[in-house]
Amino acid sequence: MPVGLGPLPVLHPVPGFRLGIASAGIKRPGRKDVVVMEAAEGSSVAGVFTLNAFCAAPVTLCRQNLEQSPRYLLVNTGNANAGTGKPGMQAALKTCSALAELVQVSGEKILPFSTGVIGELLPADKIIGALPAALENLDENNWAQAAEGIMTTDTLPKGASRQISLAGQTITITGISKGAGMIKPDMATMLGYIATDAKVAQPVLQSLLREAADLSFNRITIDGDTSTNDCCMLIATGQADMAEITEATGEDYRLLADTIKALMLELAQAIVRDGEGATKFVTVQVNGGNNRDECLDVGYAVAHSPLIKTALFASDPNWGRILAAVGRAGVPELNVEKIDVYLDQVCITRNGGRAEEYTEEQGAAIMAQAEITIRIELNRGEHSETLWTTDLSHEYVRINAEYRT
Repeated sequence: MPVGLGPLPVLHPVPGFRLGIASAGIKRPGRKDVVVMEAAEGSSVAGVFTLNAFCAAPVTLCRQNLEQSPRYLLVNTGNANAGTGKPGMQAALKTCSALAELVQVSGEKILPFSTGVIGELLPADKIIGALPAALENLDENNWAQAAEGIMTTDTLPKGASRQISLAGQTITITGISKGAGMIKPDMATMLGYIATDAKVAQPVLQSLLREAADLSFNRITIDGDTSTNDCCMLIATGQADMAEITEATGEDYRLLADTIKALMLELAQAIVRDGEGATKFVTVQVNGGNNRDECLDVGYAVAHSPLIKTALFASDPNWGRILAAVGRAGVPELNVEKIDVYLDQVCITRNGGRAEEYTEEQGAAIMAQAEITIRIELNRGEHSETLWTTDLSHEYVRINAEYRT
């Protein structure tokens, strides 16, 4: 069951952005597995993509087409179209061309996205057959249905929405994301789509997305595996009656940027809360580092440790595993006698050894909680970083052992 993740909130429609859902039966007959998104003419579109060298064909096409003022996003689940070579690229191009013909734009105006099983050729004809129904279904109010349409092993759809006042106008920001396994994003998440009706120049939007992704989707990990298909898109339709934001300065920009960052963090954390087989939502906070990288190295060493993750699942306060992970993180000239480790507000180790006041009962009580914070004080600098992760359960193993059956 998801940890602290409930039903979707109200997802406000974004003027100038429509979504349509249809069934292609890629993996299961009748499943809504194709989503088409339409951005108004003149929209600014920004994207960040996986850094996995084995990136999928649709990711390559998205990178190529991003600079062509795209109008349509085409998403399919059930098939990742990764590891499929030239035939996979041809299949992706075929679906883009078919959609482009139906909506009467050039193929470069289409951004394709795929998620699902790696190594199987995209069933292009099935997707093409579903396109007319998806286009007929286009509506600004279809965010919730689209959130369901992009799911794979997710147990719940994920979405968030905000409204703010800019220049006397009500501005809407709404987004959806998917992902539950193969989560250790590198410049994105599994799939994420955020739209606003604010008017923002594309270079400013791209810079904002990179910054926001780095503080949200790039700070979550479930299993340490970076997907071949990670993509996150931010679209500004420009339908609001306001002056275009052309620089990353000023009160309007700061308010919009802060709201988008908060919304993206909510979407990213929802992925962790719905992690495959997860029973714990874990915050790993590393303070007092000399720089960003060493804080992240320590954080990921803890967040990726199978021994720590299984102890979390068992509610076992085996804090020695935390110390071992910190020690192997590769921080140069690390003085372990300066390090303090906390579970929530309870100090379990001080100056590199067990805290005198710590009791096993305190640790067990905290580890039994659904939400836990592991805080590591390096006491060697001023930098801090925070990551979010899960435990590792029997159910995670079952889901991934049976993924293709």
